[in-house]
Amino acid sequence: MKARVEVHIQLKPGMLDPQGETLEHALTAIGYEGVRSMRVGKWITFEIEGDESDAVESQVEEMCDRLLANPIIERYEYHVMREES
Repeated sequence: MKARVEVHIQLKPGMLDPQGETLEHALTAIGYEGVRSMRVGKWITFEIEGDESDAVESQVEEMCDRLLANPIIERYEYHVMREES
C-alpha cells in the first residue's frame, strides 16, 4: 500500500506563539483590523509505503511523537490517504 500523509502541527492552547503575534501585529499595521488570536503551525506532507492501514497509521503517530512534533508543547493531527495502484 502506498499512501500520502498530511500532518498538521500547532502549539497547544495556552502556549505563547511569538510568530503568530508578530504576524497579527503586522497585519494590523498594514490596515487589516480585527485579526485576533493568530496561531502559526506546520504542515508536513509525505508518501509512505506499508502493508496495512493500521501499521501505517501507527508509524505516522510514532514519527510525530518522536520527531515531527514536540508533544510537550505541540498538538498534531494527521490524515492518511491511500493511493490507488
